[in-house]
Amino acid sequence: MAEYVLSCETTADMPASFFKERGIPYSCFHFTMDGAEYPDDIGETMSYEEFYKRVAGGALPTTSQINAEQYTEMFEKSLREGKDVIHVCLSSGISNTLNSALISKEELAQKYPERKIYIVDSYGASSGFGLLMEMAADKRDSGFSVDELHEWLEENKTCIQHWFFTSDLSHLKRGGRISTTAAVFGTLLNICPLLSVNFDGHLVARKKIRGRKQVILEMVRIMAERAENGAAYSGKCIISNSACPDDAKALADQIELKFPNLKGKIMINPIGAVIGSHTGPGTVALFYYGDKRID
Repeated sequence: MAEYVLSCETTADMPASFFKERGIPYSCFHFTMDGAEYPDDIGETMSYEEFYKRVAGGALPTTSQINAEQYTEMFEKSLREGKDVIHVCLSSGISNTLNSALISKEELAQKYPERKIYIVDSYGASSGFGLLMEMAADKRDSGFSVDELHEWLEENKTCIQHWFFTSDLSHLKRGGRISTTAAVFGTLLNICPLLSVNFDGHLVARKKIRGRKQVILEMVRIMAERAENGAAYSGKCIISNSACPDDAKALADQIELKFPNLKGKIMINPIGAVIGSHTGPGTVALFYYGDKRID
């Protein structure tokens, strides 16, 4: 039994059962919608269906990061029990919550000098962050010490490939992320922007592709290039989506045809409220272990 606690945040976009079964405590971001604040608690307070229904109806949610006090409360529970802590944060390229966790660590290190507290920047988001946590939990359960797991996370976190596309440009327009002109012409031309997360956890636009079918095929092609062992990839693959399960299933079907050695069936998860506040409906994201991100 590991004498440390591995924890993260609900922005890892994994099912509640995952966190429970793997023994991973989590902290919650918050989002505000229509004047009310809600915790991003894996769809418990507000269902994913309700969240995306409101967004499709014109609601523009805003998000707030986890503060140092929340982290301190969570970390200190483990420290009081005599356990070390290793906590993995949402990418610093997307959120400043890492700084709050580091503030908490600094304060608690003075109070518990005998304990180890590691804070890891995942350089990831959504179920890519979740895949990193699943692999980390496997290492923990295989007997890795807290130092060994920290070293493994730092060495391997940028090997989690993140690729995603969006087929609905209206939310990007409403949120001011693209111009009205770009949204109109993009919609008319059936453009699906293809994006990825780069080596330091920032979102990067890669290509503009016409049509869902073509962008899905391009994602599969890239996976064959970048997954560990190419088309012989035998690791885990996860897909997340924001209110477009048919597109997610279409991508999963193509990947399972191309990669017969996958570790189990592809998991398809909803994109949670915090990440979904920025993507809006119509986003499909693909995650797998592969080449280190260097661009």
